[in-house]
Amino acid sequence: MTPNREDYLKLILELGGDKEKVSNKKIVAGLSISGASVSEMINKLVKEGLVEHSPYQGVQLTPAGLEKASTLVRKHRLWEVFLVDHLGYSWNEVHDEAEVLEHVTSTQLEQKLDTYLNHPTFCPHGGMIPQEDQIVHEKDRQTLASYPEGTNIRIARVLDEKDLLDYLMDLGVKIHEEYTITNIAAYEGPITLQNDQKEVSISYKAASTIFVDSL
Repeated sequence: MTPNREDYLKLILELGGDKEKVSNKKIVAGLSISGASVSEMINKLVKEGLVEHSPYQGVQLTPAGLEKASTLVRKHRLWEVFLVDHLGYSWNEVHDEAEVLEHVTSTQLEQKLDTYLNHPTFCPHGGMIPQEDQIVHEKDRQTLASYPEGTNIRIARVLDEKDLLDYLMDLGVKIHEEYTITNIAAYEGPITLQNDQKEVSISYKAASTIFVDSL
């Protein structure tokens, strides 16, 4: 399996494709590629028995696809923890490095890395790190874009996508921070968040890939 296929499986899992259909539109946004390319790859993954596709609804991982995606996510997120906690990387710098490392990580190295890190349960972006041979099931959460004005929220998890992480780094938005949604601009405009320390405006596109807990 090529890394390209693996990236699709991981993204579908991160977007909730273990439990429900994920639209092609969300996959296009997550990978920043054309809709035609996504459709072509989805057809290949369907033929390989890794995803199921329903017209106008989207794709969902099959048991085989979920198992494969969980293994990839485990390796990727373990490396992210190592890079942040032991090599001084910031959370927006680790994705590309972990992307390379996950594809050359043997089962033995994965086990030793997990032990060395004392079996972490979450990556720097809030994603679950499954135990060996465990299936990933992220906690059910709505995205920031799903909540109305006046809602108090906590940033719980963000999509592991470099452009998004760079964007949030520039805004100074971090995991576990708490805010109140003070304004939602019309026509999928920016969403304004505020707490005692700062006020930030987040684009609707970014807000659709930020998973939050309501308080």
